[in-house]
Amino acid sequence: MDKKQLRAQVKEKLAVMEKTVYEQKCFDITAKLYALAEWKAASTIALTVSSSIEVDTWQIIRFAWLSGKTVYAPKCRPDTKKMDFYPLTNFADLEMVYAGLFEPKSHPAKAIKKEKIDLLIVPGLVFNRAGYRIGFGGGYYDRFLTDFTGQTISLAFSFQLSRSIPVEAFDLPVQKIVTEQEIIIC
Repeated sequence: MDKKQLRAQVKEKLAVMEKTVYEQKCFDITAKLYALAEWKAASTIALTVSSSIEVDTWQIIRFAWLSGKTVYAPKCRPDTKKMDFYPLTNFADLEMVYAGLFEPKSHPAKAIKKEKIDLLIVPGLVFNRAGYRIGFGGGYYDRFLTDFTGQTISLAFSFQLSRSIPVEAFDLPVQKIVTEQEIIIC
């Protein structure tokens, strides 16, 4: 199966998940995340503000704030296909951009340098157990990860795991994947 087919298959499963099942699985995933040494040690967390079909990162952001962690969210630059991470201290600082995504509003705060991010939570649609992922098709995280040296974790529902996915030369794996059923060390 190619990337387009795998994306469509997983999106279909995500779209029909019952709300109660979704909420429980998100809770189980985040409970496992919060127990990880990488989470506990991180003072700076960078992550995408989730859409309705992804593991809920809104609750992760809230918990990070309550835990005294500094949160950064990406702002994508469609002209260059790159992204920078900006401080997120209030949900009111977000704006809806293309494809219904929430990103930080433009503001004078400087983007954080990659080497200052302790933990990067990397989104995706399909994953294999080696940590490779199929994202949403923009390539933003692939570009960002090329020289990123911090910790990387992806959050996924167990049905988002696939035995084999197409892997390209520029693809980089995450170090761990957390599902509602397990923590996979890649």
